[in-house]
Amino acid sequence: METVFDTIPQFAAVCLALAVAEAVYVLLGFGAGLIAVGSLALLMPEVRDVVVMLLLVNLPAELYVVGSSWRNVAWRGILVVFAGIAVGIPLGAWLLDRGEPTALLTMLGAVLVVVGGVFLVAPLQRAAPVPSWLSLPVGVVSGVLTGLFGTGGPPLIFYYHLKGVDKTTFRSSLMAIFLLMTFVRMPSYAAFGLVTGPRMWSALAVIPAVLLGAWIGYRIHLRIEEAAFRRLVSAALVLIGVLLLVRRF
Repeated sequence: METVFDTIPQFAAVCLALAVAEAVYVLLGFGAGLIAVGSLALLMPEVRDVVVMLLLVNLPAELYVVGSSWRNVAWRGILVVFAGIAVGIPLGAWLLDRGEPTALLTMLGAVLVVVGGVFLVAPLQRAAPVPSWLSLPVGVVSGVLTGLFGTGGPPLIFYYHLKGVDKTTFRSSLMAIFLLMTFVRMPSYAAFGLVTGPRMWSALAVIPAVLLGAWIGYRIHLRIEEAAFRRLVSAALVLIGVLLLVRRF
């Protein structure tokens, strides 16, 4: 069984990074790509190996969280958001093809730092009046950012954070959107020959570490209080923004 790993220490380091990434993903509902892609890029020279393997190993966690929290997912709103994402992704890809949108990436990073910092210092005590029609534009912006940079999570995080939903609804709704995106991305990757035998065997090899990380994230999610959860989300927004700015400069 051929894999993408060259050495046992490399394999062990990848397992550790994925366990941490999956724990955060199941805890918050986002962040796996931020942690895994950033760290695995230092361990594995081929970025396509990282992206495809991460897509495959995230699927069990997404299925479990969405399946176990099915009643907490507002499916009607989710489908509207996803419709916007489907429109935005080609637009983002078109913009990427037209030029190097570094200014937009810098602006996104700055907005995340500022807004995440405000949320962290003065967290919302109750839901903000977010109109239902906003779900479609949020989806479009998320899709554009996905097409441009592969990072469409921030608008969705803002949206559900402002709505003041409880931690289970927040997490399950985000995971439901990412699960739908996985179902779209997987056949696309397969059609382009990116889902290869070595990458599939590699994903299977790291599944025990991924499941351990997911279990740890789930246990923390059950124990953490709502206020602490909101602070974690706000801190994660600031961290994403800082990393985007660092990558830019």
